[in-house]
Amino acid sequence: MQRNDGIKLLSFTGKMKILHLSWMAFFITFFVWFNHAPLLGVIADSLGLSGAQVKTLLILNVALTIPARVVIGMLTDRYGPRLTYAGLLALCSLPCFMFAFADDFATAALSRFLLGFIGAGFVVGIRMVSEWFPAHELGTAEGIYGGWGNFGSAAGAMTLPLLALWFGGDNGWRYAVAVTGVLSLLFSVIWYQNVNDTPKGSTYFKPKQSGAMEVTSKGDFALLLVMKLPMYGALALLTWKLSPAGVKLLSQPLVYGLYGALGLLFILEVVQAWRVNKGVFRTPVAAEHQYKFKQVAVLNVLYFATFGSELAVVSMLPLFFAEVFELDMVYAGMLASAYAFMNLASRPGGGWLSDRFGRKRTLIILTTGLALGYALMAQIDGNWPLLLAVGAAMACSFFVQAGEGAVFAAVPLIKRRLTGQIAGMTGAYGNVGAVVYLTVLSMVDYATFFWVIAATAVVGLLTLLLMEEPRGQIAEIREDGSVELIRVG
Repeated sequence: MQRNDGIKLLSFTGKMKILHLSWMAFFITFFVWFNHAPLLGVIADSLGLSGAQVKTLLILNVALTIPARVVIGMLTDRYGPRLTYAGLLALCSLPCFMFAFADDFATAALSRFLLGFIGAGFVVGIRMVSEWFPAHELGTAEGIYGGWGNFGSAAGAMTLPLLALWFGGDNGWRYAVAVTGVLSLLFSVIWYQNVNDTPKGSTYFKPKQSGAMEVTSKGDFALLLVMKLPMYGALALLTWKLSPAGVKLLSQPLVYGLYGALGLLFILEVVQAWRVNKGVFRTPVAAEHQYKFKQVAVLNVLYFATFGSELAVVSMLPLFFAEVFELDMVYAGMLASAYAFMNLASRPGGGWLSDRFGRKRTLIILTTGLALGYALMAQIDGNWPLLLAVGAAMACSFFVQAGEGAVFAAVPLIKRRLTGQIAGMTGAYGNVGAVVYLTVLSMVDYATFFWVIAATAVVGLLTLLLMEEPRGQIAEIREDGSVELIRVG
C-alpha cells in the first residue's frame, strides 16, 4: 500500500513521481489539444478561412472528446492507466501532424475533430492519482494533477506564437504545431517506461462488467439513461452546425444519416446498459455494493458549467481580446493565456479547499463565484482599461478552475472501482458544455455568450441541493471476495 507521508512537491519518488508524471502527461495533452488557439489568426490567413469556418474549428476541436472520455474511462478501468495513457498520447500525435500540414478547410476540420480524442487523457490520470493517494490527500493531489496539466493550454498560448515566429515564414505555424505532436509521441514512451498502475501490494479494482456504467438501483438506471441524452444532443447540435443550415460542410443526406446513426448508437447504449445492469431489477443490490448515481449526475452538471466554460473561453479568448481591444493576435494570445495560467494555483486550491472544508460547501461557494465572474466578463467592452479586463478574466478563472478541482476531489469518493467510468462521464459533460457554449458563441455576441455561461452556473447551484457530502467509509470488494473499507469525509 502507498505510504501516508503527505504531499511533498519537490519529491520525485513513490507516489510523488506518479503525480508529477501524470500532470506532465496531462499537460502535453492540453498543449496538443489547444495548439491552434493562439495561432488562429495566422492559420486562418494561411488556409483562407472565413470567420464562420474558424469558429467551426473551435467547436470540432472539443466535440469528439464527448464520447472519447467515456470510452477512455472504460478502457482505463479495464486495462489500467499505464497502457491507456501511453496509447492515447502515441495515437493522437497522428492527427496533430495531419493538422500541421493541412492545406484546406476540410483536412483541417477533420484533423481538429480527431484531435478531440486527446482531450480524454484527463480521466486516465484521475484514476492513476486515486490509486496512489489516500482519501484525505486526494482532493489536493487531483487538483495539482488537473491544474498543472490544464496549464498546458496557457503554455501553448505563451510559447507557440513565439515558436512560429522563430521558425519564420508562412509555414512557421505548421512547424510549431508539429513540435507538439513530437512531444506527445516521445512522452508516450517515457510514461509507459516509468509508471505502475498501483503501489506495490495494492489491488487494481476493475468493474465486474465492461461496456456500460454499473448502477445499483432501478431509479439510478433511469437516471443513467437520462444523463446520456445531453451527450447525444451535443453531437446532434454539432451535426446541425455542419449542415447546409450552418457552415455547409456536410450535405443534407449525410446530415440525416448522422442523425440516424446517433439515434441508433443511443439505442445500442441503452441495450448495453440494460445488459450490464438488468440484475438490479431482479435482486436488490447488497448495501456494501451500493452507491448513489445522483452524486454523479450533480457532478456532471457542475462540470458542464466549470470545465465546459473553460474549454470554450480558452478557445475564444485570444480572438475576444484581439477584436474588442484591436490587438495583434500574438499579443492577444499572450494576454488570454492569463486565464489558463490561473490553473497552476486555482485548481489545486479547489481540491485543497474541498479536502479541508467539505465537497458540497466548497462547490456552493465556488459555483457562486463562477456565476458572478462571468456576469462581470459580460460587461467588458473596448472602453475598459485592458489590464482591468485581464484582471477580470483571471478572477473569473479562479472560480472556474477551483470549481473543477472541487468536482474531481469528489469523483474518486463515489465508487473507487468505477472511478475511470465516472470520471469519463463527468469529463464528457465538460465537453458537452464546451460544444453548447461555442455553438452559442457562433450565433450571439460576446456579452450574451458570457451571460449564458453565468445562467448555467446558477442551474448548477440548484442541482447542488441534491448532493450529499461523501462521509463514512467506501466499501470496495477485492478480487478474492474480501471487503476493503476506505474512510472518507
